[in-house]
Amino acid sequence: MTHKDDQSDVATSAAKFDRIRRAHQSEVAEDYVEMIAELIKETGEARTVDLAARFGVTSPTVNAIIQRLQRADLVESKPYRSIFLTEAGKSLAQRSQDRHRVVRDFLITIGVSAEIAEEDAEGVEHHVSPETLAIFEQITKSKTKL
Repeated sequence: MTHKDDQSDVATSAAKFDRIRRAHQSEVAEDYVEMIAELIKETGEARTVDLAARFGVTSPTVNAIIQRLQRADLVESKPYRSIFLTEAGKSLAQRSQDRHRVVRDFLITIGVSAEIAEEDAEGVEHHVSPETLAIFEQITKSKTKL
């Protein structure tokens, strides 16, 4: 193996881990905007207390994340009011819901139970590449059991 091959391997490894780090950074934001959209659809509003209950965290934890989402222009919130998604937040929520659905449906297609597929999709959806996601969707649409 040459020095050039070593450099190529290092660059490939670095790029892979960079993608994983970026996925971890966006994971919380995606989960929160997805849950806010779900709460608004179910109850007409998203409140800090509801988010805390759904995620199993404290209200101060939710408040800190909501402040971060506000700085990213994904949500709007005022003290003692519901939380609303901005257009950017709605778009991110929709993309997250779509990815989740594709991953969940793919897992069901390959024989994973619906309950486990739902749980596993929650983690996988944040780390799956667009290429892999497209193949998952293609397999799911063809309903081919593997």
